Amino acid sequence: MRDRIIQLICLCIFCVGAVISGDAVPKLLEQANKEGLRYTSDPVEGAPPIIALGTAIGALRGVLADYLWIKLQMQKDQGLFYEAMADADLITKLQPRFAEVWGFHGHNMAYNISVITNTPSERWAWVNAGIELVRNRGLRYNPNDLGLNKELAFWFAHKIDGVSDDAHLHYKREFAKEWLYILGSPPYDQVEREKWMRAIANAPDTVEELEQKKPDVKVLIEELTAEFTPFDKKFRFKLDKEFLINLGKWMAVKSSPYARILNLEKKFKSSDPIFVAFDRVLSKPNQQAALNALLPFLRKRALIDDYNMDPNKMADYTRDYGPLDWRHAQAHAFYWSRLGAEQGESRYGAPDNAYKVMNNDRLVIQAMQAMNNSGLVAIDPFSNDNPTRLQDNRWIKSIEKYFLELYKKHYQTRGAGGDTFCDFHENFMGQAIRQLFRVGDYAGAQEILDHLDQLYGRGGLIPNNQYEKSLEDFVRDATYGEYDMVPDVARTDVYAVLQRGFREGLLLGRKKILEESLQFAKDLTDYFQGNRYTDFVNKFGEMRMADLVGDIRRSVEDVLILLLRDNNQPLLDRLTIYNRASEEQRRMVYDAVKDQIAMELKASPLSEAIEFSAAFPEPPEMDSYRVLQAEAARVRKASLDNQNRSETQRK
Repeated sequence: MRDRIIQLICLCIFCVGAVISGDAVPKLLEQANKEGLRYTSDPVEGAPPIIALGTAIGALRGVLADYLWIKLQMQKDQGLFYEAMADADLITKLQPRFAEVWGFHGHNMAYNISVITNTPSERWAWVNAGIELVRNRGLRYNPNDLGLNKELAFWFAHKIDGVSDDAHLHYKREFAKEWLYILGSPPYDQVEREKWMRAIANAPDTVEELEQKKPDVKVLIEELTAEFTPFDKKFRFKLDKEFLINLGKWMAVKSSPYARILNLEKKFKSSDPIFVAFDRVLSKPNQQAALNALLPFLRKRALIDDYNMDPNKMADYTRDYGPLDWRHAQAHAFYWSRLGAEQGESRYGAPDNAYKVMNNDRLVIQAMQAMNNSGLVAIDPFSNDNPTRLQDNRWIKSIEKYFLELYKKHYQTRGAGGDTFCDFHENFMGQAIRQLFRVGDYAGAQEILDHLDQLYGRGGLIPNNQYEKSLEDFVRDATYGEYDMVPDVARTDVYAVLQRGFREGLLLGRKKILEESLQFAKDLTDYFQGNRYTDFVNKFGEMRMADLVGDIRRSVEDVLILLLRDNNQPLLDRLTIYNRASEEQRRMVYDAVKDQIAMELKASPLSEAIEFSAAFPEPPEMDSYRVLQAEAARVRKASLDNQNRSETQRK
């Protein structure tokens, strides 16, 4: 009887548990779907028998994933990166919503495996594979995972835009070229750039919809199909990413300065039937309207299908934050970290997770800062030169606006909270004052100075007069005050200002920037050579501090030589700078750099189209200049010899 009672009690408990679990399971599944925690029951193709068995049984999936994860960590510690990649791939197939494995898998490819390859192109293939894995697969399964978005954003910022990898220049070249072919060169104006992206976002979703909306596109596609039919094995006609990249290359030939100099269009027409097919159809004047309608559609499909990116978001971010150029890796760092903040922060509401949200927000604003420093991008895909990357002051106001957003967002976060962004803001905006002042935007610089005074000066929590001064005094004190403490920084700043002046003033035709850079360098040189703290002459007869800077003429010469020798900059850019410099400046540098330029030109495709004497002409009156330089060198040597003799006699 007692056993019977126990059995009945157990049965009742079982029934109650079944009812409760039946009611709870739908809610748990709904929550799991919301949080992205569910595994897959799809079979894993090519997997070992134990994996196939575990998938079939179902209950062993979690155990198998845990086993593989532990094994993965051991392989990583032992440096078995290829073996770890295989097991990581199995885990992502067993549990595609296990975001950490996608991050591990991608990092292993982009960082660990890439650096043990032998060539830059092999490295780039692995870096790109790691990015594509997370972006195109991992984030499709885990679109609301902030950590995975942050990881991907960091790779763009650190691996591609950073300088820690020996092959980083190769990455920058290949990345800029790829996105030039995909999206082309964006308009300079931010409003026009947003409209340009919005046109891509608003393009039809299907070919049928496009042809219905633009009947002339159907005619264009039919002509292209007929033109490419003979190349079916080599180039199968399909409106996909490969087609878009080939179309982008054809368009680049039409606009590239290198292509014009080297007459590449003629060469491609004689040797590349694919180029000829594009040219035969797309060069017709009556096809331009259809091509202009087809391009946004192709770009939209490539962004969505091949890059897992939302063109509407890209347009929104351009409108709301700044002139994003997608040929710059930091634009992608911004996109993925900002998208992660929008889609994934709801999962990190607990106070203990606040640092994850804050770290992701730091990536966003750091990407904006990087684009302020180098966001003006230009790339000629046929030059094999590095992209031109110049400062873009338009990001200053965007960073100011976003800082206020972050400060309010993190004001109540425990720890330093919003104050962690205040130091960044004050330092950055102080630099921005000098940045704008040196390019002649005095009104913009004054506006920032007034604002800093309201926030951190007389209007600050502890009022002070740090910003209670004229714009000129602030710039002078901010720079010269630092120089008095660390005088060697002055020489670095002179060189940096002159380098920017030559690059932007001569390369972009902004003469005012060059004039103000030269004036700044002269003023600072005069300050150091006349300052009462710098006129001390040591026992060796040297001016201990003033001689750190040197005279303005020598600074100009040094910087221009360094700039023309810097093969990280495109050769065509350097030739342009040289030919736009004054005759006096060219005389200063000609003998010092001509041999290197001649060697680079010989190895460049440009040598096929232009002689060295035309690309890098000798300035007039060089013989007289050399005589004067030789005499000056003789005088300096005689003076030094006399000084040494005097020192010897005193001893």
